[in-house]
Amino acid sequence: MMKKCKITVLKRTFDKELAEEYGADGIGACPLLKEGQVFYADWECPEGFCNEAWKAVYQYVFTLAHGGAKELFYNGDWVKKPGVAICSCNDGIRPVIFKIEAANIELNAD
Repeated sequence: MMKKCKITVLKRTFDKELAEEYGADGIGACPLLKEGQVFYADWECPEGFCNEAWKAVYQYVFTLAHGGAKELFYNGDWVKKPGVAICSCNDGIRPVIFKIEAANIELNAD
């Protein structure tokens, strides 16, 4: 049975050096997401979640929602906890880091 995944915003980062060279005037840390925010997802981008970040994390959400929570990703040489992925969005100047884990919430079969 497919389950939802919990996506937690762990950290917003900002590379000042890259921003000074390449960033638009006034750029700062991600304005869309805040540390500690939690989203629940299955196969769709959750409401209020950044669409670009979703493109970077959906593969882990999909895997965990379909039972991948019992195994370690990448033969155990990445994250030491089964059913957990730590990843970031694709923004090279101000990436946001997420923890994705299977939640104990089953999807309705309606």
